[in-house]
Amino acid sequence: MRTLKGPGLMLSQFLGDQPPFDSLPAIAAWAAGLGYRSFMVPIHDRRAIDVEAVARDDAAARAVTDALARHGLVVSELSAHRAGQLLAVNPACNDVADVFAPPALRGNPAARRAWAEAQLRFAIEACARLGVTRLATFSGALIWPYFYPWPPHPAGLVDAAFDELSRRWRPLLDHADAHGVDLCFELHPGEDLHDGLSFDRFLDRVDGHRRARILFDPSHMLIQHMDYLGFIDRYHARIGAFHVKDAEFVRSDRSGVYGGFGDWLERPGRFRSLGDGQVDFGGIFSRLAAYDYDGWAVLEWECCLKHPEDGAREGARFIAEHIIRVTERAFDGPLKAAPDRARLDRILGLG
Repeated sequence: MRTLKGPGLMLSQFLGDQPPFDSLPAIAAWAAGLGYRSFMVPIHDRRAIDVEAVARDDAAARAVTDALARHGLVVSELSAHRAGQLLAVNPACNDVADVFAPPALRGNPAARRAWAEAQLRFAIEACARLGVTRLATFSGALIWPYFYPWPPHPAGLVDAAFDELSRRWRPLLDHADAHGVDLCFELHPGEDLHDGLSFDRFLDRVDGHRRARILFDPSHMLIQHMDYLGFIDRYHARIGAFHVKDAEFVRSDRSGVYGGFGDWLERPGRFRSLGDGQVDFGGIFSRLAAYDYDGWAVLEWECCLKHPEDGAREGARFIAEHIIRVTERAFDGPLKAAPDRARLDRILGLG
């Protein structure tokens, strides 16, 4: 067993235009002061990283690692969630997905998809140049608008969608393999890969590709009423990244899992700051330690009530307190004698 690394911080929800959130050195100083030891760095925000420059140039990569090292931080993962989202978009979602694309590409799905694929390739190459082995992403969504089977799907629709999804991702998985990088898909509502069954459909079509892994985020599983502890038991060998994010589901007489089109504050299922929700993090950290998870515990903050700076401060402490420093010896080890066949026979009455 090994001790989980952490606490880490996902930067997407904290980068902004005001100090200390407007540059990587400044946010590194702020986060280190709270006790964070790593960042999951989003490639879409140039305040954090110029992914194309880092992919191509050792000096650009060193500038990133040096800016963090001055404050005792490292890059735990890069995040290419937006590029992954844009790799596969159902036509019904074209307009709303355009928000993730550069303005010049909006309204042009083919050009947007080509850009997204290029960004994912840059992200893989940047990981390799930074010495980072894991890239977090979304799968995109060709079939998600039809997640509820009514009206009934035309025969073969789901298979056709997953065939195409795997066709788009397979070259990127191979590119990642060539660079020693795992693609960790965050299983998330709104994505074709949103639970274990959908991940299995995809995995079958990419021949169990060794670089296809999971970003485990229990908040999305709690809201879907999944057994997220059992999920770890089943999929632990595929878990490559971990978002420590809390959530709650408060049963309502007016709304359910789908939220009734309500805002986050109104929904029965909503995200909360660490410790304010219902996720059993004691069980999660215990299982990940038992299964020898070798990655980072990374806070992703998305609470609909608490101020983000309070969530970040409390979250660093929460993660640090939940990380289990694994034991190097069994508690009853000194009581176990060396094997002695004669003694065993006596105990069993076989003499």
